[in-house]
Amino acid sequence: MQIVNLHPDDRDLIEETARVLFDAFQQMSWPTMDDAREEVLELLGADKISRVALDDEGHVLGWIGAISHYGGNAWELHPLAVRPDQQRSGIGRALVQDLEARVRERGAITLYLGTDDINNQTSLGGVDLYPNVFEHIAHIQNLRNHPYEFYQRLGFAIVGVTPDANGFGKPDIFMAKRIGP
Repeated sequence: MQIVNLHPDDRDLIEETARVLFDAFQQMSWPTMDDAREEVLELLGADKISRVALDDEGHVLGWIGAISHYGGNAWELHPLAVRPDQQRSGIGRALVQDLEARVRERGAITLYLGTDDINNQTSLGGVDLYPNVFEHIAHIQNLRNHPYEFYQRLGFAIVGVTPDANGFGKPDIFMAKRIGP
């Protein structure tokens, strides 16, 4: 496996990357291939990073992107997608570690992300988190394979949540990690 930049002129890789995104999120976040393709193209702009993991034949195994914020001090990891038949094989970990190195080279101090719970995969989903939001966060449980624990294993911490971000009982869980000095 090799991890390389995704370039705007590589239409075949862009199409494969859009397919990985579409399939990895089971059409939830990007309900059509056009939506997925648009997301990939958007991450090819200035102050953004777009990297793909390729197999030995040059096919996309996974994709990761990042967007610069706060004057470059913090970068948002968005998104991370691994081909469903290749998940749990170290590709996501390798992509995150590669991205950390890329944003660190650009002077970043913090890498952060949001990971939605739209299907009640955690104890934060399907409930009214107000008024004791922090208490709910302190007692979070992973009920159905939510990715927040993947990010915790990579050193990210839960730093907050936006209750009802995706509708009632569908929060966005925010995680961050210091990667710079």
